[in-house]
Amino acid sequence: MGAGGGKLTVVLTGDGLTVDDAVRVAREGAQVALAPEAVEHMRETRALVERALERGDEVYGLSTGVGARKKVRVSPEEIPAFNRALIQNHRVAMGPEASEDVVRAMMLRIANALAKGTAGVRPEIAERLVTALNAGERPRVRLLGSVGQADLPATADLAHELFAEVDLGAKEGLALLNSNAFSTGLAALAAADLERLLDAMDVAGALDLEAFAANVTLLHPAIGDVRPYPGIVSSLARLRELLEGSYLWEPDAARNLQDPLTFRCLPQVHGAVRDAFAFTRGQVEIELNASQENPLVLPAEDRIVSVANFDVLPLAAALDFLRIALAPALTSACERAEKLLQGPLTGLPDALAPRQGLAENSLGELGVTIQGLTAEARLLAHPVSFEVVSTTHAEGIEDRMTMAPLAARRLAEMVDLGERAVAIELVIACQAVDLREPPRLGAATGRARARVRELIPFMGDGDPLPSDLEPVRDLVRAGALGS
Repeated sequence: MGAGGGKLTVVLTGDGLTVDDAVRVAREGAQVALAPEAVEHMRETRALVERALERGDEVYGLSTGVGARKKVRVSPEEIPAFNRALIQNHRVAMGPEASEDVVRAMMLRIANALAKGTAGVRPEIAERLVTALNAGERPRVRLLGSVGQADLPATADLAHELFAEVDLGAKEGLALLNSNAFSTGLAALAAADLERLLDAMDVAGALDLEAFAANVTLLHPAIGDVRPYPGIVSSLARLRELLEGSYLWEPDAARNLQDPLTFRCLPQVHGAVRDAFAFTRGQVEIELNASQENPLVLPAEDRIVSVANFDVLPLAAALDFLRIALAPALTSACERAEKLLQGPLTGLPDALAPRQGLAENSLGELGVTIQGLTAEARLLAHPVSFEVVSTTHAEGIEDRMTMAPLAARRLAEMVDLGERAVAIELVIACQAVDLREPPRLGAATGRARARVRELIPFMGDGDPLPSDLEPVRDLVRAGALGS
């Protein structure tokens, strides 16, 4: 990245693109530029494509059709019409339009892939994508239809929108179609949102401990020494930092020798998600910079070879793994919130009423909503990357799928549900803390409580149940709780 004209610019080289870069471009309007060396490399690999065409080499998607039509030769004179038909014939997506940020992340991923030079397109093709990003163009890309062996329906929509007036040369139509840019861009944004959610889950979990008057031996540093998973070590440190100065560290502050598992296992459960997240983010960033196309231009060998880099099982499987790890963390958050509503477990009024014996259910009905949210989230955790496909399509050639778009979309949906579940968890924890009236909260948990209370006041005698917790969810989504 670099700065240009006082505004952040993400410079594309084909390497080094990060999740943070994707967020800056997709959501924050950062400008994009092609590195001069990338432009030169694209010219060199494009010259190789032109040589292969002149020699009459048999190259998939350049001098032949695609899929089952790979046996059909395409003459140089037919190439412009072939490219146009290739895009139009793959416009089979359905459903609602993808959000603007997802489409922008997709465009960025394609531009970076072209900058890598392995696709063999002219620099002008990548420059068209960069221009569209910088001008804020909003191509229409439909959400459904890809099986994750290149996101052909989505990329065809994008190519149609951006290149309808552009004469595409040999291999350029296929280069625009044959990638998993939609899955990768969506996964990058979902990963960024999950990172903020994990920070908020730590805050909510720490506030739960104060609300429950939990035994903080569960945060002893020795836990990480004897079981040194990076996620456990970082979760222990993070929770201890959030609770710095809390009354929980005082002797005899704990009400129980051992608390329920969803409290006691907090660092282990959150640590597992942290480790899964670190692995998955690494996979996403590999794919943000990887060749996902077929065929592959090899300058060192002066030839173009058929490959299968559109199979993104490493990404799809990682996204499955991450959703599986996230599900029990959200379930644990739900269980802690439910227990805080139960007077026999907390020593506080039932349903966190302002006083014992009230006829109304106070915050109790929030327990129903958080159960509904986390149940939906758990159902989204089911793996999809092992799905099978019928071999009857295209003479049985296309007999693999990764379902990477669904894996990424389900992660985004889980995060969305998780943000709302954590918003409820925070409101319940704040009510419990206020009823318990501890002498001191942790410095960070105290600030988090104050921010929630600016939006949702204490529910006193006769007060209505807060009907809209979306402002608290906005705090979670904005990452505004952990500082």
